[in-house]
Amino acid sequence: MEFLAQYGDEEDEGGREEVGPKVVSSAKIVAAPEVDTVGLALAEDKVVRQGQQLQYQDPSKRVVYQNFKYEEMCAPLAGPSRAFESSGLNVGAKNHPLGNVQVAHVSSYNFDKQFTDFHSQGGAVDPAENRLVSSRRSAPEKPRPAKMAKAASGVPTSRPEKEEEEEEEEEDPFEWRGSKTPWKERTVEAAEYTEEQKKILEEQEKKNAVEAETKTEPEKREDKSFFHGKSERDYAGRSWVEPPKHLRKENDHCYVPKRCIHTWNGHSQCVQAIRFFPESGHLLLSAGMDSKIKIWDVNDTGKCMRTYLGHQKAVRDICFSNDGRKFLSTGYDRNIKLWDTETGQVIRTLSSANMLGYCVKFHPDDDKQNTVLAGCSNKKIYQFDTDSGDIVQEYNEHLGAVNSITFVDENRRFVSTSDDKTMRVWDFGIPVQIKYIADPTMHSMPSVALHPNGNFLVAQSLDNKVVICSTKERFKMNRKRVFKGHNSAGYACQVNFSPDGRFVISGDAEGRCFFWDWKTSRVFRKMKCHDGVCMGAEWHPLETSKVATCGWDGKIRYWD
Repeated sequence: MEFLAQYGDEEDEGGREEVGPKVVSSAKIVAAPEVDTVGLALAEDKVVRQGQQLQYQDPSKRVVYQNFKYEEMCAPLAGPSRAFESSGLNVGAKNHPLGNVQVAHVSSYNFDKQFTDFHSQGGAVDPAENRLVSSRRSAPEKPRPAKMAKAASGVPTSRPEKEEEEEEEEEDPFEWRGSKTPWKERTVEAAEYTEEQKKILEEQEKKNAVEAETKTEPEKREDKSFFHGKSERDYAGRSWVEPPKHLRKENDHCYVPKRCIHTWNGHSQCVQAIRFFPESGHLLLSAGMDSKIKIWDVNDTGKCMRTYLGHQKAVRDICFSNDGRKFLSTGYDRNIKLWDTETGQVIRTLSSANMLGYCVKFHPDDDKQNTVLAGCSNKKIYQFDTDSGDIVQEYNEHLGAVNSITFVDENRRFVSTSDDKTMRVWDFGIPVQIKYIADPTMHSMPSVALHPNGNFLVAQSLDNKVVICSTKERFKMNRKRVFKGHNSAGYACQVNFSPDGRFVISGDAEGRCFFWDWKTSRVFRKMKCHDGVCMGAEWHPLETSKVATCGWDGKIRYWD
């Protein structure tokens, strides 16, 4: 009780008796914040002069010129919502990934119903005024028919039937269309042409008639080829396709090339794909947008050995068989052709009405060289038998054009990529996918390559990355390791491995060729190879320091 006497107002100190001894403390505790009295006086003086009451202070300021009451401090915020400004109420209040969206208090069912009524019957209910609004802006709203009003009130009508029919015809809801029924088209008077416009139309009609008479269907190109070498057989009777016997693998260790040693200029348009002859690499096959396929001598003369003419449009993809005696080609003319490499004859043409082959692949097993897989633009993968030319199996699970086919797991399975931004794994011969790889961050992967050890896949992603997929125990994407630095978005640049698996190679849209270290995922070297897009890059199978590239400038370059 002694301490209670110490608390009290200064006004009551004089009239109250002291109960106990008075304790004086040398330290004073002030709980209230410091207030700028000068600024407070100025603010009060300004308010008094303007005849206003004290208002809330700006919350962004750090200087306080008045002591707020508890009710004022706990009062809710009031004012317009400014979510898109750097300061103000509801700063950063977002209910949508793109910003702030205010929800309208109208159900979707009512909105769709009124929207349909307005555009089909010519009127809808205005929610603000609760009345029927017509689509005709100039015409006033017609009153409600008397018959409907009496029927709603329950009063029987005594008008004759003819008057009721006339009244119904006047109140036809489809009158705004210009006809009595909604199924008749609105009649619009055609505007008259001027003399100059009539002359122009007559000249255009004559021109179209002349073009229709002279226009003829394009003639189908005959399958033929031309040999450009000296002779198809040497002094010992060996064919020009057979690899030289002195070719041996120089070294198991691969080296990144530095300079260009040869350039082939045979295609009139861009070169889409290049393939080395299997195992030996003494020949190089190229496919161009000029609908031509050429094969070049890499080992000796460096000249074009044979030109294959059979496609009417650009050639998209090519693939050698295991022995190199045959190769496949697919083009935009919806034909897949099986060629004899030596003679240049077309062994068989595989085609279908709705089939546009984007990629073709032989089965890697030696005993299944008559089996061909083709990924097409109609979202399907076709399995052909080249002996009969029939479709043996269809793999139909993709939602977009199939871009690549890669065999894995000792050729018992294969992986396909598509424009639907997914990767699917199939058991060969069974049209049911066993693995589906998809992610919102994934992009389309037009080119896929298998590591020499068979445990990894690399895919050219159209977000300027080369992604890795493991094929060991279960197929999964490696999100931590990616190869970056090049610009490949929008182009199906080919990705490949070095024979020893130490380097990953790829072209880009700026004509450069990138070499990445497989272990570190860093750019080892990049070279300017072509003036246009560098589409293809192939490592020589025997000479481990040589690389061939092709681009949209119509050139094929050989690097060492």
